[in-house]
Amino acid sequence: MNAVIAEESVLRGWSAGFRAGLGAMVADACFFVGALLGAVAVVRERPLVHAAMVGVGGLLMLYFAYGAATELREGLAGRGRSGGDRSPQGGEEKAFRKAFALALTNPYQIVFWLTGGVALLAPGTLDVLAPLSGALANVFVVRTGSPALIVGLFGGIGVWVVGFPAALVAAERRVEAAAPLIAGASALVLAGFGGYFLLDAARTVL
Repeated sequence: MNAVIAEESVLRGWSAGFRAGLGAMVADACFFVGALLGAVAVVRERPLVHAAMVGVGGLLMLYFAYGAATELREGLAGRGRSGGDRSPQGGEEKAFRKAFALALTNPYQIVFWLTGGVALLAPGTLDVLAPLSGALANVFVVRTGSPALIVGLFGGIGVWVVGFPAALVAAERRVEAAAPLIAGASALVLAGFGGYFLLDAARTVL
């Protein structure tokens, strides 16, 4: 998701990057509601459903990687002709839809809400540092099932989707070569994970 946010930020500006992050955040909210209603458990109990979602996510990642590479090439050509103009306006809504669709089939977000996300909703306590070392037990204990915890989770996501695009745009303004490097790296990340998740889905089915 950070690769999508980065791509949109450097190719279309902060607004597009923010909307991409907002799309991922809305998808998290959907998973949150699904976890509350028990729908998330359906994915956990049916490996084929999980594999289908992972496979679709992989295909979307490859598709968006191709789009990112194409837009990067066109953007570089446009910079040479017009002195650095961004992609055409109106891409902000596209950024939101792209990130939202990808987030709904993003295996990492699915796995998080199947495991940690569900655990955060259940009343109780979570010793965050205990798995790392017994000496760290009871150092950082979180009360799960608390509304404050959920507000903090989505508040943290909100801070990230505002600050991350802003940092990328600032970096691009300082270093002219930053935009193509960030966009190119984003395309490579999407392509790599897309192929990996398709392979993972195929192994589950076969």
